[in-house]
Amino acid sequence: MSARSTPQERLEQMVEPLLFWFSQSHRDLPWRREPSPYHVWVSEVMLQQTRVEAVRPYYERFLASLPTVQALAGCPQEQLLKLWEGLGYYSRARNLQRAAQEIVRSYNGQLPASYDLLKKLPGIGDYTAGAIASIAFDLPVPAVDGNVLRVLTRVLACPDDIALPATKETFRQLLLPVEPTPGAGAFNQALMELGAVVCLPNSPPQCLVCPLQGLCLAHQQGRETDFPVKSPKKARRIEQRTLLLFSCTFPEGKRILLHRRPEKGVLRGMWEFPALEGKLSQDDALRQALRMVEPYGLFVHKIAPLRDAKHIFTHIEWQMSAWLLSATADSLPETQAALPEDFSLVQRLADITLPSAFKAYRTVFGE
Repeated sequence: MSARSTPQERLEQMVEPLLFWFSQSHRDLPWRREPSPYHVWVSEVMLQQTRVEAVRPYYERFLASLPTVQALAGCPQEQLLKLWEGLGYYSRARNLQRAAQEIVRSYNGQLPASYDLLKKLPGIGDYTAGAIASIAFDLPVPAVDGNVLRVLTRVLACPDDIALPATKETFRQLLLPVEPTPGAGAFNQALMELGAVVCLPNSPPQCLVCPLQGLCLAHQQGRETDFPVKSPKKARRIEQRTLLLFSCTFPEGKRILLHRRPEKGVLRGMWEFPALEGKLSQDDALRQALRMVEPYGLFVHKIAPLRDAKHIFTHIEWQMSAWLLSATADSLPETQAALPEDFSLVQRLADITLPSAFKAYRTVFGE
């Protein structure tokens, strides 16, 4: 194809070779075996900011427990979060359930076969609506994610900043008249697949096996790794935190003290080990721990240091130090009754949903 071809012409020329390549080379993924609207939706939400191989077991376990929209809509939230435990970004699970409840209420339990109606559901934006509409209903609408942007900016040698919403919308508009019908779902998946397994982000793209090498301006110019262009991310905010891991002994047995986070901000509403701001010395940690639990009949008699750990969120990095505190009390029921609503005594961490941010400390309690 001539280097002077318009972007529209170049994208139109992608369709046939890309569909043929996908028919021969696509990965066998569980959500592709039975691409019902519910299955496509669950898989796409799980795949947001999560690797395919990490999602596989979660997807299969989730559908085994919640096989229908109605089951998801009526699932107790603690059970839902337990099924999601380890995937992170728990707001995805909450939005999934909120959307399921709206689907049951307004659409008789069936996802609407409409890009615009899908976009109105909680947690479903441009990309997810496009993926569901095209893959599940074969509607000719684009689904532009990071993989797709990487492929297209290389094919067109496009220097636009892909971090800008306007760039993504530009490519959505370019793809709209290109979407084959029928075949939009296969085309969109082929673009995503090419970006995932051939037109790679963090290693040299495998141009020799790419079905689009003859169309790709970046390849023709020897500039594959110059694209996509993306403005630098803001530096992550560093937060120092001191965790207090209470091992509490009662006449009725041992318990672990947990705290529920506020209903806003990072890990909203999730359980955590009680935490304090800053990196506290042993004396300061003990003093704060006594102030925290003694009013409820818990008496700390030993403190020991634990190893430091860190956890990285999208925009925040937690740098955690931790102390193990051994405490005793006279009566489990009395202590439980006295604790505020945002504290709880649990027998095993496995009984609750503990975010992966605290993974390094699960073994303290033998789990």
